[in-house]
This record gives sequence, C-alpha cells and structure tokens, in this order.
Amino acid sequence: MKLGTFELLAILAIILIIFGPTQLPKLTKMFGKSVKSFREGVDEEKTTEEQVTADGGKDKE
Repeated sequence: MKLGTFELLAILAIILIIFGPTQLPKLTKMFGKSVKSFREGVDEEKTTEEQVTADGGKDKE
C-alpha cells in the first residue's frame, strides 16, 4: 500500500486539526522517541539471536 502526496497531506491536515499547532512538536518528539526505542529493541533482539546462533543454540545451565 503506497500513499501518495494527496493522502499524506490529508493525514497531516487531519492531525493538525485534531491536535493543533501547539501540540504538533510534542507529538513528533514522542513519535521519534517511540521509533528510536522500537529500533533499539529490534537491534537488541537481533544481537541476542546472533549470539544464540553462534553458540549453536545450546542452553547454558
């Protein structure tokens, strides 16, 4: 599913109407932090998976 220019502008206009211009910077900052946190979690999971794979999948007890 691809979004065109018109669709993106419509979504941005709706967000601007709902939250107002004063709340928009706060929302974008929160969204950016959420994306960063998600990416860090994914990277951490990949690292853990690579370590398990390198160990041959053996449990250390």
